[in-house]
Amino acid sequence: MFSIGTLLDVKKENVSLLARIYFIFFVFGMMSTVLGAILPSLGDEYGLSQTVRGSLLSAHQLGNLIAVFASGVLPYAIGRKLNTVLLGSFAAVGLVVITLTGNPLILLPAFLITGIGRGTMSTITNVVVGENAGNKAAGLNLLHAVFAIGAFLSPFMVILFMPIGWRTEPLVIMSIMIIALVLIATSKLSSHRSRKEKDGTGFPSTFTFWINTFIMFFYLCCEASMMGWLVTYFGSLGYSAAFSTAMQSLLWIMMLAGRLSCAVIAGKVSKNCLILLLGIMLFAFFLLLISPVGTILKVIAVLGAGLSMSGIYPTTLSTMDRSYNSSTSATGICIGTASIGAIIMPIIIGHAADNAGVAAGFSSIGIPVAIMVILMVWKAKRG
Repeated sequence: MFSIGTLLDVKKENVSLLARIYFIFFVFGMMSTVLGAILPSLGDEYGLSQTVRGSLLSAHQLGNLIAVFASGVLPYAIGRKLNTVLLGSFAAVGLVVITLTGNPLILLPAFLITGIGRGTMSTITNVVVGENAGNKAAGLNLLHAVFAIGAFLSPFMVILFMPIGWRTEPLVIMSIMIIALVLIATSKLSSHRSRKEKDGTGFPSTFTFWINTFIMFFYLCCEASMMGWLVTYFGSLGYSAAFSTAMQSLLWIMMLAGRLSCAVIAGKVSKNCLILLLGIMLFAFFLLLISPVGTILKVIAVLGAGLSMSGIYPTTLSTMDRSYNSSTSATGICIGTASIGAIIMPIIIGHAADNAGVAAGFSSIGIPVAIMVILMVWKAKRG
């Protein structure tokens, strides 16, 4: 009989742990898009400039960077479980603070600690799945598909709660997040301090590790900027708030469909060719998205971009050597380095938007996408 455990080749005693891991990543998927979805309302209410708005998104990504490096060290000092629950709870606190003030000096650290929570979950969930799923590519694609489910539901919830106010959804997500953290606290995730793993990886120095890391770096330049600025971009073109927010959900719906598809086919095709195909598609659909075309073609561009983005990150990560995937330190170095792209790009777009307009700032995302495709070609040739 078919089961997720069978598909992922997971031992029976670890199925409950993975179920909780998938659930908490689902919740953090919700958080990842609510920040971009509420940003126009938050910024308009308090009169925040585009540069400040971009800085808030970058602060979130900086927190993500801090967390993935911390998660490469703290689990050995306090245990994986306490590390996960402690740093994950920062996100819940940050969501509450965001609803209380429009002062940038308070909002910046609030967005920062939401990123710390997200980065912690990104590292620990990838490591746990990498360790326990025999079918690693399927497990990681499914993990990021679950994240995508939360991410595409969140903007719809923003639309639903618009009559009540933009503050409602962050508080709802915070409540669900607390439940998820309690489930992790009562799971069989290791609570013991341990010695640093002696897996022979040391500081990663292989070509495969670093080209994969930089593909993910430029991909995250694109993903963080698309998620943070897509609603604002469509708003700048004259579309309604509901339509603009729906486009963000549509993007994640296609990412979900793509990640589920990649989870099924990842073991049947060349991963390097699959990554390259997705990269070329993303570049083409992004050019369509920023072109002066009608609404129907804009929607098609969002559909295609979401589908193209779907499998790039998890499939690239799955091509790492297993010793790196099961190492919190190596995974932290990889995701942390890649996350620098997600920190830099949103604030660049915000600065460009203040000086040349939102559309011009958003168009600059095409630069890291083009570089990413070049690296994918190089990776495919080497592979």
